[in-house]
Amino acid sequence: MTSTIENALQISQVLTEALPYIQRFTGKTIVVKYGGNAMTDIELENSFARDIVLMKLVGMNPIVVHGGGPQIGDLLKKLNIESSFVDGMRVTDSATMDVVEMVLGGTVNKQIVSLINRNGGQAIGVTGKDGNLIQARKLEVTRKSPEMQVSEIIDIGHVGEVRAINRRVIDLLVQSDFIPVIAPIGVGPDGSSYNINADLVAGKVAEVLQAEKLMLLTNVSGLQNKAGEVLTGLTTAKVDELIADGTIYGGMLPKIRCALDAVKSGVASAHIIDGRVPHAILLEIFTDAGVGTLITNKN
Repeated sequence: MTSTIENALQISQVLTEALPYIQRFTGKTIVVKYGGNAMTDIELENSFARDIVLMKLVGMNPIVVHGGGPQIGDLLKKLNIESSFVDGMRVTDSATMDVVEMVLGGTVNKQIVSLINRNGGQAIGVTGKDGNLIQARKLEVTRKSPEMQVSEIIDIGHVGEVRAINRRVIDLLVQSDFIPVIAPIGVGPDGSSYNINADLVAGKVAEVLQAEKLMLLTNVSGLQNKAGEVLTGLTTAKVDELIADGTIYGGMLPKIRCALDAVKSGVASAHIIDGRVPHAILLEIFTDAGVGTLITNKN
């Protein structure tokens, strides 16, 4: 009996702590980039889906943007299509783009939609080609070698960047009480398909919707200082300093720049959170401690 009462008290404390956050964020848009370990572990997949469903049930408007790099790589191997990368971006020829569309727009997108629906939600999957949701242009990559006086433009194929987001597609789904699940495939002016980094798409979607939060799930505990301690409560000015002094570097840099751009463009806050933690999204939104790095414009 005592343990039952203690459990009930713990639940009541959790709900009490969550209440002000629920009140604050009711009706707000939360853009979540989903990928990494959270996509490949069954327990984490279900905790992610329940988090999204609960957010919707308490009045928030979650928007999911997903990646799928490992799944793309696996299918390319099975089809004996070689992969190469330039500055962390997959060189995407026509054959590779077909696989990207098959995996992101088909397999992965529908798996996430099914996952959310099985956990009590109502999700609809779209790619950036649906309704011209993600209007894209070819991404030009330049590289300067010591032997060259001018930078070389490297063609990495069907890799794009976001030119515009057609928010009417998202608004239509949200107003119809659905949870949009977006695959980061863009469409060019001539109808060509483009593979776009999911973090960048999530950031642009958050900017256009003027979202309350942009949440980027990662495979690390958050942004760390040089001593390995997780940093949080950062201003955009402080993040700029950390980039300048080399604290933020390598693979974390594009993710941080994406979060930084979103906040500087009007998104209230960006969060780099550890997708390896069960219910990481709820912990970050509804608890005082959180589970990652928070970036805002507030001093």
